[in-house]
Amino acid sequence: MPNTFTRHWAQRLRDSHKPAYLLIPELLAEDLASGRLTPGDRLPPLRELAQALGLNYTTVARGLAEAQKRGQIDARPGRGSFVRSAVPALPLRGGTAAEMTMNLPPEPDDPALLQRMAEGCAQMYTDPRRLLAHLRYQDFGGSPADRDAGARWLSGIMGPTHAERLLVGPGIHGLLCGLLSLLARPGDTVCVESLSYPGIKALATQLGIKLHALPVDEEGPCPQHFEDACKHVHPKALYCNPTMLNPTSVTMSAGRREALADIALRYAIPIIEDDAYGALPTKPPRTLAELAPELTYHVTGFAKCLGAGLRVAYVHAPTAQATQRLAGAMRALTVMAAPPTVSLATQWINDGTATAMVQAIRKETNARHALLLKHLSDWNVWSQADCFHAWLTLPDTLSPNEAASFWRSRGVAAVASTAFATNTAPPRAVRLCLGGPSTQAQCEQSLRVVADVLRHPQQVHASVM
Repeated sequence: MPNTFTRHWAQRLRDSHKPAYLLIPELLAEDLASGRLTPGDRLPPLRELAQALGLNYTTVARGLAEAQKRGQIDARPGRGSFVRSAVPALPLRGGTAAEMTMNLPPEPDDPALLQRMAEGCAQMYTDPRRLLAHLRYQDFGGSPADRDAGARWLSGIMGPTHAERLLVGPGIHGLLCGLLSLLARPGDTVCVESLSYPGIKALATQLGIKLHALPVDEEGPCPQHFEDACKHVHPKALYCNPTMLNPTSVTMSAGRREALADIALRYAIPIIEDDAYGALPTKPPRTLAELAPELTYHVTGFAKCLGAGLRVAYVHAPTAQATQRLAGAMRALTVMAAPPTVSLATQWINDGTATAMVQAIRKETNARHALLLKHLSDWNVWSQADCFHAWLTLPDTLSPNEAASFWRSRGVAAVASTAFATNTAPPRAVRLCLGGPSTQAQCEQSLRVVADVLRHPQQVHASVM
């Protein structure tokens, strides 16, 4: 390999009047495009390369420094220089390092909708008395108007609801913390999917609760393993993310939901149904709350269907008494949800803005799913048209942790399977987020970067040497 490209470079350098240090990066780009060089190839040592090209050491060092600045090579002290991908990476628009590990819905780019949202925000404070009311303490769980709006929102996801059994909370994560602290004590066990929302792992650790992992397949958690756990482990609750599971994007089948609900009913195991993505499917599946209403705490919110900063969530409890107990636990933990945020959510539900936002996000998600199929259909990737995250199984040549780290360094929102595993055997896979503040063009560019690494895994190994 070195002789082939160095002879070619030496001839081009002799024939060109451009400064050699500027031509070297151009030659690198040309050879990557032509296939003469591939990502992960190691360049000869500096002195050897300078001799082959008929240049002095300083000129070649300057040329490679320019190539590194352009992102064409990775230089590792004592190990040499390695060719990087020919596909440039783009940072997420307005994104942060934290956002690249979070699952975010795509942001709508509809001027009329954005104007409608802005007008809704402004309208909240046209009456100074309303502003002052938002600065006071509120009863935990929201006002009657907030509960009524939340019940109507949930009715589109889980069927008939009861406003008196609904609480408004400061985000799904906060509600989950309250539910776990209510249903389990330190040392108790809760059943979860073997791949699950990372926040449930953090909460369990903080509260001293043990997690019992249930194997998952393309239909959801294994009912037999759940029943075995009920017999021998005696869990205090079953936690699950049944619709568009984070991270795998799998939606639990109707049969699997019925089987799990039946087991929970037979063993009187409360169910925490985290339906964060429940508003996104065009045809919402039947919820566990409908199958086991006397046991299920149905939780949903706006973080995954409108925007992560709208920290408003709803929990529909199985009984009025359970609602009161949960309200006490939540008040001790959070005092209350922020009244201005809750009021905005209520207003958007009432005037139809929330529904319009979900429709816009679903449309944008459908477009990004089409891009996913366009670029990664040759690989083992799983997602759904209404889902803005995807589960990518990696070839044996790639480590999930190394690949995810490499992709994030190039602007791709990727997280390794270890973040989601609740057992000790995470699969060789990563979750890709197609949403966030990126545009469709940036999303497609990120998918090109992912596909390029799958075709040329050497570049990941070169970057971590």
